[in-house]
Amino acid sequence: MGRVRTAAAVAAGLLSLGALTAACGGEDPTTQQDRSAPGRAASLDPTDSGTDGAGGPRPGQAQPSAGASGSPVPPGARAVDPPGPRRGALSYADLVVTGPEEIDAETVERVRALPGVTAVEQVALARVSLDNRLVSVAAVEPATYRNFAAAASAETQQVWDRVAAGEVAVDRSIRRRLPTDDEGYLRLGSDRDAPRVHVGAYADQVEGAIDAVVNSAWIEELGMTPGNALLVSTTGVAPQTVEKPLRRVLGDRVPVQLVDAVARYGLDPGAQQTAVVVGATADAVGTYRYTVLGGGRIAPDPAWVSAHISTETVPILGSITCNRLLFPQLRAALSEIVQRGLADTIDPGQYAGCYYPRFIAGSATLSNHAFGLALDLNVAGNQRGSVGEIDRTVVAIFKKWGFGWGGDWRWTDPMHFEMNALVSPR
Repeated sequence: MGRVRTAAAVAAGLLSLGALTAACGGEDPTTQQDRSAPGRAASLDPTDSGTDGAGGPRPGQAQPSAGASGSPVPPGARAVDPPGPRRGALSYADLVVTGPEEIDAETVERVRALPGVTAVEQVALARVSLDNRLVSVAAVEPATYRNFAAAASAETQQVWDRVAAGEVAVDRSIRRRLPTDDEGYLRLGSDRDAPRVHVGAYADQVEGAIDAVVNSAWIEELGMTPGNALLVSTTGVAPQTVEKPLRRVLGDRVPVQLVDAVARYGLDPGAQQTAVVVGATADAVGTYRYTVLGGGRIAPDPAWVSAHISTETVPILGSITCNRLLFPQLRAALSEIVQRGLADTIDPGQYAGCYYPRFIAGSATLSNHAFGLALDLNVAGNQRGSVGEIDRTVVAIFKKWGFGWGGDWRWTDPMHFEMNALVSPR
């Protein structure tokens, strides 16, 4: 991992992007993946950010509430040594290995020595919840990781200078879905005090595996596990020929995902996947292993379901199925709503559920519903992209008891509430 530099040393030479704003939401219909020009350079221009052309969000999209996230971390505050010019051969990540623990140096060397393996890059990889969408964030060494990014990104020096300086580089395919604020900061997590990092560039990363990258100085602040993932290149041989030997080296607890040109068009049905979630809700999720089924459905590991999911009775809504750790603060919120005479503002007949073991519709992305940490209320009058009819005092009560509200998102979802802090009722 690189040596951390002082903020002043980096900030003096840092190029500012200015305001980078982007429309966002769990299922934003304006989102389009743009990879039609593989040689296109990374975007360092704030006018290429999915805004209305004047630096603001598109009409009909709500601004995030002021002070709704943690303090911004200025560029330079989390910096490592600059990467210098690109060196070495460009590689493509054909397989991605992600485990719950750091992969030791001896195992990494055994992977490097496997026949057919041409390059290996060790990173920290975790899922971060952004507006009910889990985004894969990697903490990397910019000088070496860049060879695994898309070619145009790898060759754009400013991208990696900015990552080294403490900014985040975001894959262009998700730029319209990110809740960046008017100053170009992105809150990395749904926690109340999640750090806000400045977006330095929109640059294609490892397709199907990594949505955004920061440097290794962010690992501790984001609660990531150092070195828990490997990017493996198998140039010249089919990745499938390396997969079985790789699994023997790593053991059963470290899943292997194919992300080659064939596999990235759809997850391998029956293959076990792992989501390592960080942030305030990490204790409610732990290591989440699941198998991909048809029709957007997933099958979480039965042991995880037994340990984390339960069906209990709560005020107003009655019997519901959610994450066990959600219930104390959910009961507290609903009880306060009853005590303040607002129970009739929530219609139990329009409760749309909590625990959904499936992907977000039309994607291979998990939401907090997959963990039983989110619930949807009063569906009819609170559709995506609207201001919503839900009582704002009810919203304030939910926020008091550790819930984030989808009405605060840039692409609003006012029916949606999700746990963003662990609150213990007295």
